Amino acid sequence: MKQKSIAVVGAAETTKMGKIPDVSVIGLHADAALNAMADCGLKPSDIDGVATAGISPVDLAHYMGITPTYADGTSVGGCSFMLHVRHAAAAINEGLCNTVLITHGESGRSRVGAGGFARAASSLAGQFEMPFGPMGPPTMFTIPVLRYLKARGYTVEDLAHVAVIQREWAAMNPRASFKDPITVADVLGADMIAWPFTKLMCCLVTDGGGALILTSAERAKDFPQKPVYILGTGESVETPMVSQMEDFTSSKAFRVSGKKAFEESGISHSDVDHLMIYDAFAHLPLYGLEDLGFCKPGEAAGFIRGRNTAPGGKLPLNTNGGGLSYMHSGMYGMYALQESVRQMRGIAPAQVPGAKISIAHGVGGMFAASGTIVFSNEAP
Repeated sequence: MKQKSIAVVGAAETTKMGKIPDVSVIGLHADAALNAMADCGLKPSDIDGVATAGISPVDLAHYMGITPTYADGTSVGGCSFMLHVRHAAAAINEGLCNTVLITHGESGRSRVGAGGFARAASSLAGQFEMPFGPMGPPTMFTIPVLRYLKARGYTVEDLAHVAVIQREWAAMNPRASFKDPITVADVLGADMIAWPFTKLMCCLVTDGGGALILTSAERAKDFPQKPVYILGTGESVETPMVSQMEDFTSSKAFRVSGKKAFEESGISHSDVDHLMIYDAFAHLPLYGLEDLGFCKPGEAAGFIRGRNTAPGGKLPLNTNGGGLSYMHSGMYGMYALQESVRQMRGIAPAQVPGAKISIAHGVGGMFAASGTIVFSNEAP
């Protein structure tokens, strides 16, 4: 992809966040979409591309009154929206459309019009994992994590530090679900969910959503908000079964996606001012720091303990509070993208001074998929 040829010109989350018992899933998509359109002064008739996950792009287009020339229903879990950004950039560059709306909405807590994620008995996971009794992500992620902790020499306290520092960021965010300070002892003493995860190491369950609007960089200057340019992108998938990962101590999808995004953007790790790593559970920032190359294997825990990712640190990480303290309605990737855009616009609640490059990195399923987007606020 040509650097900075595409820009985010509209970005917004749903009007309410957290607990929204009076809005359905499709209503959350529409609310976020209308907020993003208002953010950049567009109306549905100005949109000619749609992308979404959780619902069909057909449903989205119909509900919003949009007749697109480009539609993307890629659905690979929580990082789907990173892939949507990548695909939309390619589609605009190819002339398939001019203006793409990407939406997310989930009634994860209130379950108003929410679908299910049951695995068919005939699926690979249904045949080879579910008979052993896992009960969703908290138990599935423990398979690689226990090996990872042993191989790296990390402790359960290292997972707790991730949650503690992200709560510090959440305390600065008025829209965060939880803002009260927590300690390592609080995290370790919370209810045990599935060893080694206590409740405070697990993602929130909320309602909410968000939307982005992308167009060409040459058009971006005509919009009211500061454009946020796309420097590089990456994506990959590995396996639908966490038990079949090539290496429990590293995500192949993370490595491939991150490497591609860095190569496209032409940046080095020292150029990155702000980082979002999808954190459905406390282990994911550790994997992300290592697999993206910010830390060598075995060094991520010490990097976090040293407060390098905390407020005032050299690599601000998950500055909205993350899926552990900010918001997690099911597919968190959209919230990571929104925070990267806010940081690049200079309007984030916990703004990183002078930030010029931000990376949003996502995971889908149990390390099944990954997407990486590199943003910049400097014009081409």
